[in-house]
Amino acid sequence: MITWTTNSVHNIRPDEFYNLISRNAEHIEKTFPVTLSGCLTLEKTIDFIALAIASQLRKDTFYYYLRDNETHTLIGYLCIKNINRSLGKCELAYFVDKDFEGRGIITRAVANALSVCFNRLGMNKVYICTSPENSASQRIALKHGFIQEGILRSEFKNGQGGLEDIFYFGLLKSDYTKK
Repeated sequence: MITWTTNSVHNIRPDEFYNLISRNAEHIEKTFPVTLSGCLTLEKTIDFIALAIASQLRKDTFYYYLRDNETHTLIGYLCIKNINRSLGKCELAYFVDKDFEGRGIITRAVANALSVCFNRLGMNKVYICTSPENSASQRIALKHGFIQEGILRSEFKNGQGGLEDIFYFGLLKSDYTKK
């Protein structure tokens, strides 16, 4: 079993994130096009991380990086984004290194993030948007009690520039606290 820790954006180096993105470019090209395009070079990654730090300082977005305790390399990424404080809702987006899929890492990371969303940020709803083909992410959502609330048609521009439908999963705080 792999052990890992969560680091904030303040505790990672741009070269580490660049390496994670580079290793997983094909794996995430459809689902993380903004991150991928923002990290095509180390120089762009430095700017990407600087923007992430500024966004986190404004409390607009929260970034978490998953680090393998044995190798000390980054193996995943999770962010709490699209925070709407007036509606009390936010979105989770995440991925794990292709070589670490299926080990429960994202399941545990999402559980930790949900606690932050509901208990620290005071959100009433957390949502996850997935590609219709991303059954692994859909399973993560369902495992945590999210309900598929609908399909948003032509809602997401993928890495190739095409518009795709997304599956929208929501979890209310009242359902979260029942678990």
